[in-house]
Amino acid sequence: MEMALEFVFRWAHVVFGIVWIGMLYYFNFVQTEYFKEAEADAKADAMKKLAPRALWWFRWGAMFTFLTGLVLLHMVGAMSNWVASGLIWIGALAGTFMFLNVWLIIWPNQQIVLGMKEGDGPSAAAKAGLASRTNTLFSGPMLLGMLGSKHLFIDGISSTGVGVCLALVVLLEANALFGKMGPMASVKGVIHCSIALAAAIWAILAFV
Repeated sequence: MEMALEFVFRWAHVVFGIVWIGMLYYFNFVQTEYFKEAEADAKADAMKKLAPRALWWFRWGAMFTFLTGLVLLHMVGAMSNWVASGLIWIGALAGTFMFLNVWLIIWPNQQIVLGMKEGDGPSAAAKAGLASRTNTLFSGPMLLGMLGSKHLFIDGISSTGVGVCLALVVLLEANALFGKMGPMASVKGVIHCSIALAAAIWAILAFV
């Protein structure tokens, strides 16, 4: 019964994650680029009718991915040995920051951008954009943590390696709050950065 329950939550976690990350990639790879080229009337119509619907699925996908993830963390016993469960914790930290970015940065600022509440539109767009790009950056390491904890064997993971990786994720989240996009400004740039970050975390865990 316990294994069946874990499977149900894992299945739900993946389904909600597909909704969330699918919408994240849509915003970053499709909608943002379209808005740069769209005619004024088409952009205004999309901001009024399309973007709010997409953001609904985006934020609630994030919510339920996060909640089912918490249940799975408890069920798989990651609380008991954080070094042995290093990949899980790195993925969980990245996922938690991504969830918080959605609800505390992206959604409130997008409400201003879309005219749903008062505020400085350009400033709100910049804050939401940086947080969204950071979430795209984190998606690679987050998936590495989800999949690697079950399917990737790294011999002799150390507490130092796990600590370095967690610190790196925290520093990148600090950039999401106070920094700049840098190479993440372009679609190719953020994709390359996400892959490079996942590879760096793998290397740190393997060799540190």
